[in-house]
Amino acid sequence: MPYSNSNGAKIYYEVSGQGLPFVMVHANPFDHNLWMYQIAHFSTYFKVIAIDIRGYGRSDKPETPFSLKDMADDVLGVCRDEGVNEAILGGVSVGSGMAILLGLDHPEMFKAIILVGGSSGPGGSIDERIHGYTKVGIEKYHIQHLRELVAPDFPETKLGKYLLNTFVERDPWLSGESIGQIFRARGGLDMTPRLGTMKVPTLVINGEYDNSLAGGKKTASLIPGAVHKILPKTGHACNIEDPAGFDAFVIEFLHANNLMPSSTSH
Repeated sequence: MPYSNSNGAKIYYEVSGQGLPFVMVHANPFDHNLWMYQIAHFSTYFKVIAIDIRGYGRSDKPETPFSLKDMADDVLGVCRDEGVNEAILGGVSVGSGMAILLGLDHPEMFKAIILVGGSSGPGGSIDERIHGYTKVGIEKYHIQHLRELVAPDFPETKLGKYLLNTFVERDPWLSGESIGQIFRARGGLDMTPRLGTMKVPTLVINGEYDNSLAGGKKTASLIPGAVHKILPKTGHACNIEDPAGFDAFVIEFLHANNLMPSSTSH
């Protein structure tokens, strides 16, 4: 599968399906497989482009400082390499921060954005996350962080254990310092004052137990015409905890904005 080098960092991504591009950007501390269910589902209708953000998966893991704009520009680089002129954009957590920034800066390119978590400001636990990944270390901290991002009982289910372990198994690929830089980048930009200028139709989804629920509600209230949905019995990573419920929200939103292919009725 391809890499993009157009923004100075090697960024891995996978392409599935054809049609209008649907770009998917994952959260800390996952990789593009956070979107595994949505890749399988939405590639039936769209050209899904699922990206490993810098610091994760097969992408570069820079340990020197970079900004949220640098990370957003990585996504633009992938879009350029794939010849994307217009797209749907989905982002989870730090991915939703990148999606907000891209929607604000490139409204002509994005037909709709889907924010999971959706906080527009730095968030409250950034210092703790930086300490965890740079001082405690990935081996101990990664699974703790993953468990905090899902509903309380999800890690003890058979599926929850399996899914979380698939991300822990990738620990040897990761750099705690690089992940720390991602949190520093996210903490360095507050887009809240700009939300009122968003021109792109926006859906914000939070899990019932999402630690970003208040931030997501605020974002949805400040973006003109934004839709806010809460997915019951899920946490921050709600798209992998309840993919059927999550996808139903997305399909309803895309139908309302005339972006679902006309042959689909569900």
